[in-house]
Amino acid sequence: FALSGVASLGEMQHRLLHDTAYARQLLLDLSINVTEMFRDPAFYLAIRQEVIPILQTYPFIKVWHAGCSTGEEAYSMAILLKEEGLYDRAQIYATDFNDVVLQKAREGIFSIEHIKDYTLNYQRAGGKTSFVEYYTAHHHSIILDRSLKKNIVFANHNLETDGVFGEMHLILCRNVLIYFSKPLQNRVIKLFHDSLCRQGLICLGSKETLRFSDSVEGFEELVAQEKIYRKREPRLPYSVA
Repeated sequence: FALSGVASLGEMQHRLLHDTAYARQLLLDLSINVTEMFRDPAFYLAIRQEVIPILQTYPFIKVWHAGCSTGEEAYSMAILLKEEGLYDRAQIYATDFNDVVLQKAREGIFSIEHIKDYTLNYQRAGGKTSFVEYYTAHHHSIILDRSLKKNIVFANHNLETDGVFGEMHLILCRNVLIYFSKPLQNRVIKLFHDSLCRQGLICLGSKETLRFSDSVEGFEELVAQEKIYRKREPRLPYSVA
């Protein structure tokens, strides 16, 4: 109640129904936005080693970052694809239900206090140059290079209510499903399955799994330790000659 500035649940309910600005601010306060550049470097190293060779077989690549928050991980993917020579033939769709964090993601401006951690993450993720090549320092902020934005589309998408993003080659939804109920997890995983192209890839967070999902039969493990899965080929109906 202290965070939302009300004295009771009844007062909160009344304000939610009658004060649009208050409802938006409360949604922002309650949404969880934990992210960083090259978060979990071992995961990005696995992307370089195991996923990039698969993506290289496509003439054009569509990547969906679902629950992108303030955009650091989407920009990390842009850097990785650029270093692997794939960014010019890739389109990244970075989505979130929170318009405030999406605007920050579009700006590509982040606090300089995290730059040492970001640089170390980048190096551990197999970075091929110096991380300073991708940003400009300005006062207490870093401004990411404009070239990283050219193939990223930031858009509002609610995993609970919105529909399929079609024919994606790679979907990343890391550390989002852990906050969902089991029925919502099942809905979202089916949404991802239906949004992937044939043999498309999906990446989850370290504490997430498809093992207990209703759609588990639709996927196979590609890199088990890093929770990277591949969409299975549909089984052909059995027929007797």
